[in-house]
Amino acid sequence: MALTTRRRALSTLGTALAGAVALPAGTALAAGNRHSGSAPAGEGRPGPRPLWRAHAHNDYEHARPLLDALDHRFGSVEADIYLVDGQLLVAHDPEDLDPARTLEALYLDPLAARVGAGHGRVYRRDRGSLQLLIDIKTEGSSAYLELDRRLRPYRHLFTSYAHGRVRPGAVTAVVSGDRAARPPMEAQRTRLAFYDGRLTDLGTTAPASFAPLISDNWTLNFTWQGVGTFPAAERRKLRGIVGAAHARGQRVRFWATPDVAGPARDAVWGELLDAGVDHLNTDDLAGLEAFLGARGKR
Repeated sequence: MALTTRRRALSTLGTALAGAVALPAGTALAAGNRHSGSAPAGEGRPGPRPLWRAHAHNDYEHARPLLDALDHRFGSVEADIYLVDGQLLVAHDPEDLDPARTLEALYLDPLAARVGAGHGRVYRRDRGSLQLLIDIKTEGSSAYLELDRRLRPYRHLFTSYAHGRVRPGAVTAVVSGDRAARPPMEAQRTRLAFYDGRLTDLGTTAPASFAPLISDNWTLNFTWQGVGTFPAAERRKLRGIVGAAHARGQRVRFWATPDVAGPARDAVWGELLDAGVDHLNTDDLAGLEAFLGARGKR
């Protein structure tokens, strides 16, 4: 989308926000629950085993953001955010922004309810940490500083970094999107979020305690789209990337992989699994759940 079009849409939404009538405390959570719900699944029971490799791309576009992914046992969800008049709004494009769809309403409040009911866990049967990948769509530095402020009331939920040490939490926030978020993050001695690196960050001085995730565009690095045989050179390249990341304690994810149900998608997913890629990207929650289940993978 052209920058001028994005700015025009954001300006229009800002005007709407400025003119809105103030809502009573708790209204934002109630509005969010209409979209995402907050009641934890499996109340009183151990619950399902999570699929830590499953990543819900554009999670907020599902009928029930977050909760649909959790119902399908996903271990990672992605939310795109825009900073508009001091609010962090969740949407893919500016024209879809809605003042009621804040990061708190769709993700932070439901996660707090879920973890509270789950004795400190998102999934009762596993102590692993749900990844909340937050993709910044506006200028990264200012959006990150607001995000940092918004996460602090929920600090009990999140994996944290303090003075060189990482303390695991029920949820791990990883910041992606606009690269201008990096400088203010690196300057912090304490953080409630981590950085989503790119392949250019692999093997640099950025440690896993700052960039635990390495993500990149599949189509910019590989030609194969699941039809025919995976070229041997590309298979070696993929496994080399994963090996290098894992040696440094970092996880790997690719976006823009084939996501239309069929043999080509399954072939790419199979190669990603065989190479040890940590997160498989999809908009098809049921499809990936079934694929991983058939492979006996989590």
